[in-house]
Amino acid sequence: MTTDLLLVLLLLGAAVAMFIINRPRMDAVALIMIVLLPFTGTVTVQEALAGFSDPSIVLIAALFVIGEGLVRTGVARQVGDWLGDKAGSSETRLLVLLMLVAAGLGAVMSGTAVVAIFIPIVLRLCQRTGASARALMMPLSVAALLSGMLTLVATAPNLVVNAELQRQGVEGFSFFSFTPFGLPLLLAGIAYMLVARRLLAGRAAPAPVPRRARLADWVELYALPDREYRLAVPEHSALVGLTLSALPLRAEGINILAVERRRRFGRDLLHPAASRGAAGRRRPAGRRAGDPGAACRALRPARPAAAAAGRRQPLLRQPGAGGRDG
Repeated sequence: MTTDLLLVLLLLGAAVAMFIINRPRMDAVALIMIVLLPFTGTVTVQEALAGFSDPSIVLIAALFVIGEGLVRTGVARQVGDWLGDKAGSSETRLLVLLMLVAAGLGAVMSGTAVVAIFIPIVLRLCQRTGASARALMMPLSVAALLSGMLTLVATAPNLVVNAELQRQGVEGFSFFSFTPFGLPLLLAGIAYMLVARRLLAGRAAPAPVPRRARLADWVELYALPDREYRLAVPEHSALVGLTLSALPLRAEGINILAVERRRRFGRDLLHPAASRGAAGRRRPAGRRAGDPGAACRALRPARPAAAAAGRRQPLLRQPGAGGRDG
């Protein structure tokens, strides 16, 4: 055993140990190994950094961006809601659609991310339909695994093999080169799961429970988007220097839900307290000018809070009848 091979094995063992204990983060471990390999003389600096010029590395990183975008934009949740609507009360239709949708998403993003996205969706569907979670989790995992055989970008090994073929001067794979092999296997996997689900179901599933009310349901029920506003207190307003308890808010039908204080590099959202100033600061001594009631009536909301913030703001309490929330 040569010295270089021994150093590589030691570094590999150290990396595996850090991955297991999750200290430090995985990306930090990878960077540490990139630094240590040239430092020990096992590889040159050019060889250590050569991987960053490989198109496969950039493509794999882009796939993670696409996956995170599908989650943050709500596309994945909308797909889950569509899945529940189309499946109805049929467990067979639910299983088939679940595997097809999971495999379809896994064809363009990480299969692990697909499973992480669909686990809460599957649990919610099981609560709604009364289906057994045991009978759906295994098909979800199988579909995510088989999705790696559908397209070139479905899994990292496909990209690595394709890049090596091109590096050796051999024609690489096209985007759908794997599809003729992966699609029949996916259909066979669906057929097998339709038969094997009886072994996974276990005991009878509990009766479906009513769907819990969501925040959007309460917002729509009480017509809150048209009653919630964000109001700005100008610097020279008569409200500056007064505490909330000193303002005739209730008389004007206004309920303060939060006070926002802007900073240089951000903002603070403060819970409204009786001693809190109207501009988000504690009351300074000796400043009181103008008519607070007139100042309250002069506040004109430029736009609803939902439009100002780009989304509906969470409301923590029901406003008084006919009142406005600020």
